[in-house]
Amino acid sequence: MAPSLLYNPAKLPPSAALQLAQQAPVVLQGSSSASETVDQWATYENLLLSCLRTGDDEAAAKCMDRLEARFGADNERVMALRGLLSEAQAQNNGELEAVLKQYDAILEGNSTNIPITKRRIALLRCMGRVSDAASALVQLLDFSPTDAEAWSELSDLYFTQGLYSQAIYALEEVLLLSPNAWNIHARLGELQYMAATTSGNGGGSQQKYLAEALKRFARSIELCDDYLRGYYGLKLVTTRLLKEQAKQAKQTDDGEFTLPDSKTIERLDELATAKLSEIVRHSTLKDRGWRGYDEREVAAARELLSQNGIER
Repeated sequence: MAPSLLYNPAKLPPSAALQLAQQAPVVLQGSSSASETVDQWATYENLLLSCLRTGDDEAAAKCMDRLEARFGADNERVMALRGLLSEAQAQNNGELEAVLKQYDAILEGNSTNIPITKRRIALLRCMGRVSDAASALVQLLDFSPTDAEAWSELSDLYFTQGLYSQAIYALEEVLLLSPNAWNIHARLGELQYMAATTSGNGGGSQQKYLAEALKRFARSIELCDDYLRGYYGLKLVTTRLLKEQAKQAKQTDDGEFTLPDSKTIERLDELATAKLSEIVRHSTLKDRGWRGYDEREVAAARELLSQNGIER
């Protein structure tokens, strides 16, 4: 199915974003004032984002002008989009620094401008100033502690610095706000699995992380029974636990965590294997109802099964 300009293109693959950007001449040909609708302005915003992704700055600027003419240059969302356009058009670090100063000037006049605050944080990260971006996110969360997007970004920033415990804490805050988000459960499982496999996290600490990772992956597939990343993570954890059964018997009795018995882990491993095999088989054949999976994730699942000597 062809991508739609009514939905944010940020998560689309490059080929789909290009398809959307190529609609710019037709969309911009129409009048922006005739029969105004909400969908019309969503279309302009998403077309702007698609054009920026594909390097069509000229069409993006035209979309920006229409949005600015309709909602005003002082609209916070419009200001953030104008800043994004300026970032995309910047040719060097000096010009990016100039955009950053513009953001600082705007926030001096209105420190509660959330869209500009987030653009400033994104720019800091893009410029390699990760610690500054993290500090700015912490300040934002002091002001807006229920911003799940900000907590998720902070988690990712901590992860890039190898600060696993802080990354896990931040993502747990996301789950407090969105407890049924299966993708967040799986991402938290991934962080805990990586923390367990990091040198220096041995013994009880490693088992604690593995137990938590197992729980998170199991919860993710409970909430979405076709979620590939959930089954992939579950397979990773169960495979590791089954290889280290002798260590599992040495759990601490502090009540902080528990691992299931070996038979339960084996059943979970069999479930993950069967589901991954099913997803890989149907996705490879492009069977109807199985075409929504990311090709790279399917390839990774196929490789994981191969490493365990499993025929797809």
